[in-house]
Amino acid sequence: MHPMLTTAVKAARRAGNIIIRGSRELDLLTVTRKGPKDFVSEVDRAAEAAIVDTLHAVYPEHAILAEEGTARDRNRDAENVWIIDPLDGTTNFLHGFPQYCVSIALAHRGVITQGVVYDPVRNDLFTATRGRGAFLNDRRIRVSRRTHLRECLIGTGFPYRDGSDLDTWLQMVRAMVQQSAGLRRPGAAALDLAYVAAGFYDGFFEFGLHAWDVAAGSLLILEAGGLIGDFSGEGDYLHGGQVIAATPKVFAQMVSALAPWTAALARGPDAGDAAVSRVSPAA
Repeated sequence: MHPMLTTAVKAARRAGNIIIRGSRELDLLTVTRKGPKDFVSEVDRAAEAAIVDTLHAVYPEHAILAEEGTARDRNRDAENVWIIDPLDGTTNFLHGFPQYCVSIALAHRGVITQGVVYDPVRNDLFTATRGRGAFLNDRRIRVSRRTHLRECLIGTGFPYRDGSDLDTWLQMVRAMVQQSAGLRRPGAAALDLAYVAAGFYDGFFEFGLHAWDVAAGSLLILEAGGLIGDFSGEGDYLHGGQVIAATPKVFAQMVSALAPWTAALARGPDAGDAAVSRVSPAA
């Protein structure tokens, strides 16, 4: 395992331990509302602090892009940027619904080179290093072999915060339900992307995502032989907010199936954020 990936795994497991301890005391947690249907708990913040401390102990010169803003202004011009979601699926976590994860990725000069998605409930560790494949608990993973959308299980996520694009999303869901074998919405995008890489899903689509939701999972998918892009099938998904991920043949079918509504969608939550270094999973 690459030394940087080893450090990221250590950080993810530390965060996972904090999350599991917090899950046993949900009634005692301090929870703050960040916006409509958008919550943060002391567990999110403690998990993020543990991740950043672990990474900076080994790589103090690296920059951090994390959901809760830890070390936001430190090493802003660094070539290496860690992209972190300490607890993806906070709403699930706060309700005791066991579907959430830790997501950590490293971008070097704008290219995602390391990725970790850790599910502390199942103790499932998804890892990838650019050019070295993707793994689940040290077992090599590949995207599924299905080639026809009508046979596929597809994951998605609600544009849940302000609901401004809800009608468009419902039309997309209707089309996907009609054209696929089934649709699922568990509620943690980073884990959904890992599931595409492992072949548990055949595809996934969502909009309104942030870089920290997508970064690690995008590398897992590419290293597992899948494709990932925005709703037009292009590469501006990490900061553009739109994501389609799937097996290669199903990817093209999903782009086509969702095309009638793609133009109607607003740009993603990270679009135009000059403070964020633009990074991608591949050159």
